[in-house]
Amino acid sequence: MAGLDTSTIVLFDVDGTLTAPRLKIEPKMEEFLQLLKTKVTVGLVGGSDLAKIKQQMGEDVLERFTYVFSENGLVSHVNGDLVEKMSISKHLGEETIQKFINFALKKMSEITLPCKRGTFIEFRNGLINVCPVGRSCSQAERDQFGEYDAQHHVREKLVQDFKQEFPDAGLSFVIGGQISMDVFPSGWDKTYSLKSVQKAGYQKIYFFGDKTAPGGNDHEIFADPRTIGHTVTSPDDTMQQLKDIFFTQG
Repeated sequence: MAGLDTSTIVLFDVDGTLTAPRLKIEPKMEEFLQLLKTKVTVGLVGGSDLAKIKQQMGEDVLERFTYVFSENGLVSHVNGDLVEKMSISKHLGEETIQKFINFALKKMSEITLPCKRGTFIEFRNGLINVCPVGRSCSQAERDQFGEYDAQHHVREKLVQDFKQEFPDAGLSFVIGGQISMDVFPSGWDKTYSLKSVQKAGYQKIYFFGDKTAPGGNDHEIFADPRTIGHTVTSPDDTMQQLKDIFFTQG
């Protein structure tokens, strides 16, 4: 078997790409990623904060993967070390942040859903996460909202409301995961992670994600000319595409 190709890195979204939404990585995927690491460098670019990525990928995720970019790449760990952490509060200022949060809570209060739970706004280092159903919902309630949203486009409509209300605030609004949206300064999307990767001199940068359509939080990095983007529908699909690219006899 050929050795490690040091000129190639494969970056992955987490939710819906390496794991089912908000669930732990399955042993077969973990085993496969360890095999992939014998061929290329592997990195993660998740929308969640590091604590949630650890819940899904394991507490030792920083030791197992060379690059771990959390919060859409705004918090960067390389070889286990924190190398950068952007601050949305410093960038936007308290007035703009409160104006947005107040508007978002008002719009969500006008929506009736199959259920609502708690934590509708989650403030992170590099973004604000907006969740109409509430992040404290159970897995069954999460799935229920996912089905309801696919039918009624709840998040899509909220994004349009945000864009209309804040056209000149320099903010991006994207749908991520199964139940929420991310709000961040324009340019603070997953492509932000590419500057660390490029600095390391990789010539080929693959990216795999499930929310690659316009409006999804994988779209910008998927469509970026610096990456070779791949759309996946599930962890099993991710694995199959990787097998076709890196493990076929040729």
